Amino acid sequence: METMKRIWNNRRAKDTTIQVIFLVVVLAAIAFIVNNVIVGMNRLGMSLDFSFLSRTASFDISGDKLISYSATDSYARAILVGILNTLRVAFIGIILATVLGTIIGIARLSKNWLARTIAKVYVEIFRNTPLLVQMIIWYSAVFLTLPLIESEVTLGNALYFSNRGVAIPWVGDATSATWIWGSVLLIGFIVGLLLYRFKLKQQMALGQNKRPYLWLIGAILFAGIASFLITMQGPFQLSIPAINANGRSYVGGFILSPSFGAILIALVMYTAAFIAEIVRAGILGVNKGQREAAYSLGLKESTALRLVIFPQAYRIIIPPMTNQYLNLTKNSSLGVAVGYPEIVTIGNITLSQSGRAVQMIIVMIACYLLFSILTSIFMNLFNKFTQLKER
Repeated sequence: METMKRIWNNRRAKDTTIQVIFLVVVLAAIAFIVNNVIVGMNRLGMSLDFSFLSRTASFDISGDKLISYSATDSYARAILVGILNTLRVAFIGIILATVLGTIIGIARLSKNWLARTIAKVYVEIFRNTPLLVQMIIWYSAVFLTLPLIESEVTLGNALYFSNRGVAIPWVGDATSATWIWGSVLLIGFIVGLLLYRFKLKQQMALGQNKRPYLWLIGAILFAGIASFLITMQGPFQLSIPAINANGRSYVGGFILSPSFGAILIALVMYTAAFIAEIVRAGILGVNKGQREAAYSLGLKESTALRLVIFPQAYRIIIPPMTNQYLNLTKNSSLGVAVGYPEIVTIGNITLSQSGRAVQMIIVMIACYLLFSILTSIFMNLFNKFTQLKER
């Protein structure tokens, strides 16, 4: 009894004991749940294994596929299609939402009344409207209301708009000059980066605007022109879309299907509203004296924002921005409502056909967990790279 009293009065020993007890309780609860699942599956004559993934899926995936797939492929390949589609909409969505959200966030602080008001109205509308509602509106009221493919709207026989999607010219197969373009552009980028750093040092030393970024852009453009003069052809063939022989779909180019377009636009517009507020809060979180000091040095408002305000606002912006990236990736699971074949859509079909509910839930959880961990690691590294170095 005396020993227990001494342990309890020792703060470090008490904290360790409580943590150990809590860990034991959590592990016991997990073991209890797993045991119940295994026992229940055994009663049904099933086992907790994933060998069913090698069986033939026997269902087709229409629309968006980044890899070839047919009904004779395995469940594993079908799930891979869903994973790639999820990554596709998440990756593009994160980039577009970041750009749009940053612009809206800066506009929220603009001295122009019209720009400030439009940005505020945008944030209030899209932030307070459920994402699923927005997704269904884009799908049903926008894409499906486009003309039938038989009477599609076309621009120069290169751009097509119909209820089967939007088809635009896109990068095609590589040419014999691809490696030459790649090598010359890489050299141009390296030279441009060296010129950028050199001009930036000159600017810091002389106090004169040397426009270092123009030297970087110029070096890359010069490399592109040199590549074309050397090869007299582009690095890739241009893929022009056209209507298929059956008159029911498009071939070639980049096809923005109604389901992909609806989920992408809804995710971007919705997430950008939250990112805009994060950017606005980050800018306002920088000490007001920093802005006044920049103006006193004669810096324009845009220059002060780029060189003084934003570098200090990163440390405030990045952590909550990471949460929005994670939310966007997880919210892509709502694509099932508009028929987009992401991991949840494919998982539900596989679950209903194979009857392996527990295994498919585990697969979907593992996928989103992996996406979240990788995103968090990347953003933490980026945060560490951009944080201010203290003396």
